[in-house]
Amino acid sequence: MLEPIDNSEDNGPGDLPPIPGKRYFTIGEVSELCGVKPHVLRYWEQEFPQLKPVKRRGNRRYYQRHDVLLVRQIRSLLYDQGFTIGGARLQLSGEGAKQDQSQAHQILRQMRAELEEVLQLLRR
Repeated sequence: MLEPIDNSEDNGPGDLPPIPGKRYFTIGEVSELCGVKPHVLRYWEQEFPQLKPVKRRGNRRYYQRHDVLLVRQIRSLLYDQGFTIGGARLQLSGEGAKQDQSQAHQILRQMRAELEEVLQLLRR
């Protein structure tokens, strides 16, 4: 049996258990490691193209470490941060970050325009 690796940085909110240092995990193990039921994991596989466990004999799923980390990230986006499935998908694809940056630039432009108006009023 392999000993767990220290994954203190992997533990998110809710104090999930550390991820053991092994190569493959069954859906039951991932369910326990991430605090998500197996049917939810199967649903997320359909909704998030990044989540692709290896399928072997009899269509059994085997998740790798990066899959477990991704499931934890998806769980955090949906359960802790309140994203919808679509919003979480955008965040993971990087589009969410682009939209956030675009909104920030728009807000900054608006603030600058308002500050320039205030400056003009003060100069009068």
